[in-house]
Amino acid sequence: MLDLHYAPGNANLAPHMLLHALDLPHRLVPVDRGNAAHKSPAYLALNPNGLIPVLVDGDLVLYETAAICLHLADQRPGSGLMPAPGTAARSEATKWLVWMSTTLQTTLMHHFYPARVLGDAYLAAHPEVSAQVSAHAQQQVGALLGQIETQLARHGGDWLLPGNQPTVPDYYGLMLCRWTRGFQGEASPPARLRPLLQPWLDRLLALPAVQRTWAAEAEQAARRERVR
Repeated sequence: MLDLHYAPGNANLAPHMLLHALDLPHRLVPVDRGNAAHKSPAYLALNPNGLIPVLVDGDLVLYETAAICLHLADQRPGSGLMPAPGTAARSEATKWLVWMSTTLQTTLMHHFYPARVLGDAYLAAHPEVSAQVSAHAQQQVGALLGQIETQLARHGGDWLLPGNQPTVPDYYGLMLCRWTRGFQGEASPPARLRPLLQPWLDRLLALPAVQRTWAAEAEQAARRERVR
């Protein structure tokens, strides 16, 4: 049994979708961010960075979302969610996954958390800078989303990589695009409003595994509210 330590809306969404896509038995372990549970000694023993998610697979404890996604795909090597090792297609898929986690996701974090760039003390002395950093990062995200559009237009297929099914980078991309839903302005609109991204996102959202993920997270959220 796999345990996914998660919080709604966090970077656990991609691994959660893959757990359903691969039909892997798992449990969701809620992490109460509102009470800083991700900074508790117990959680830091799993992930010293204090970030979500963590996947526990027996004695193996994994953090970093991209690493978790690769580990899950390797549990079902015949699933096609990652191409076979040693192939050019595998290298291409890995390139996109690493780009999403280290370039696009990092820039999104600059948008949401300017203090991670400048520090709390500096922002306390210069509060106007926070909005400037966030706005600049949003513009950068817009340019990066354009790279996904270019890739989709290049081969004209349904998914990020040529082929008849989504791969891990598609699920990861859906997670990151979802984080743009609060973007405003013509320069960098939400991903779902970009003409070349909307059909791709719609196809991903219609996948049974994605629908099951949304339902599971909604059920967990309702359960937490009942407990409160």
